[in-house]
Parts: sequence; C-alpha cells; structure tokens
Amino acid sequence: MSEIRYGRDHITAAFQNARQSQTAALMPYFTLGYPDRQTSLDIITAIAPYSDLLELGVPFSDPLADGPTIQRSTQIALENGTTTAVCLEMVRELRQRGVTVPIMLMGYYNPVLAYGEAGYVSAALAAGADGFIIPDLPPEEAGELEVLVNEAGMALIYFLAPTSNESRIQLVTQWARGFIYLVSVTGVTGARQAIQTDLSAFVQRVRQATDIPLAVGFGIGTPRQAAQIGQLADGVIVGSALINAADSPQAAADFTRSLREALRDV
Repeated sequence: MSEIRYGRDHITAAFQNARQSQTAALMPYFTLGYPDRQTSLDIITAIAPYSDLLELGVPFSDPLADGPTIQRSTQIALENGTTTAVCLEMVRELRQRGVTVPIMLMGYYNPVLAYGEAGYVSAALAAGADGFIIPDLPPEEAGELEVLVNEAGMALIYFLAPTSNESRIQLVTQWARGFIYLVSVTGVTGARQAIQTDLSAFVQRVRQATDIPLAVGFGIGTPRQAAQIGQLADGVIVGSALINAADSPQAAADFTRSLREALRDV
C-alpha cells in the first residue's frame, strides 16, 4: 500500500471518492481532549471508519462561532490541559492508530499566532493533518498563513454564510482550496430542530461561482437532516449532535454510522 500524502490532494480525493459513491462526504466534528485525552482519541478512532473526513477542534478560551455544546467541550478540554501542542500530538497518535481519512484542524487564530504560524503549519503537517479551519480568519486577513499553508500543500478553509453577497462569494471562491465551508444558518454552532435558511438557493448561488466542493455545517443534528443536506451539497458537517451522542466510543460510532447510512440511502 502506497504511503498517504497528507494535504489538500488528500482532501480533494476524499470528496472525489464520495462523489464516485454517489453520496455526500461526511465530516464529523469532535473536540480534541474532551472529555479527556484518552476518551477523545478512542471516540475519534471509533468514528473514523464511518467518516470521509474529520474536523478536530483545537480548544480555545473564546470560541466565538460555537454554541453551548462545543463551548462546554472546549472548556473541559482546556481544563484538562489540552494545549495546541497536545492537539498536534493527538493527531500524530491518531495516525499511528491507523486513522487515514483527512484531518482538518478547526481552531481560532490566536493560538496559531501564539504557537507561531510557520511552526504550526510545519508541525501540523508532520503530525498528519491535512488542513485548517479558522473561523475568525477571513481570506483578506490570512496573509502569511495562507502562503505558508499553500507552500506546505495543505488547505486553509474559508467560510460563506447565507448573508454573503455576490462580491463576498467571488472573493472566497477565488482563494478557496480543498473545500468551502457553508454555514447553513446565521448564528453559532449547535443542533437545531429545523434549518430555516433557503439552503438550496444558497448552495446554488455559490455553486455558480465555483466547482470546488461545498460542505455544509452548523445546525445539522439528525440523520434525516444530514440526508436532506447531502442532496444539496458535497459534504455534511455534524458537530454538536455528535458530542451530545458521544457517551462512549461505541455510542459515537453508532451515531456516526447512522449519519453515514442516511447519506447512502439518499
């Protein structure tokens, strides 16, 4: 078996494989270090077989884009001593455990800046990460980090929201690598009973501007919702609902498998 090359090509291949299987790519989110380091590793290892990509949260004290569930998980992880360096060690351990799907490190810009941009990108790639999701870093402010990420062959993921106008869509699609993160609702993360946004029209607006994969997150809480969004987008991201369901690695795996099966049934 050939050695896996981590980076944006690995991400692109994951979406291509899902498309060939006629399903949307499933990208669960889980907070590194929650509820503790070992359990976190066990949960992520358990959900990986049912995932096309993984979005792993790097805890930060002021997670502005996140709702109560993820805020609580990140606070507990921080109290456990889950630093940025510890998160990178955990990615390395996941690779050693045999987790091969693309890993996106989701975190805020302040810890990246504190670690050092060049060092963070280099260490993340060496650990086995493929890219970064940084909610508080728009493309016009990414500067040197964007350059470093591109030079490393990785991907820095940008966001679009239902409120994004055409000029904003053009800007983000021009910079995008790997995929674009579409926020399904205006607000923070968290499972919802229903998504009120006209998501179909939103996805169509962005699709007209780019062929890059579009992954939808925020508010997706059930297999049924995942299946509905999987009909519209190239990827489905589920975070808060997974954390709520993850009473054990087996429970997390069962929930993730239910999402996977719902996407395949569409």
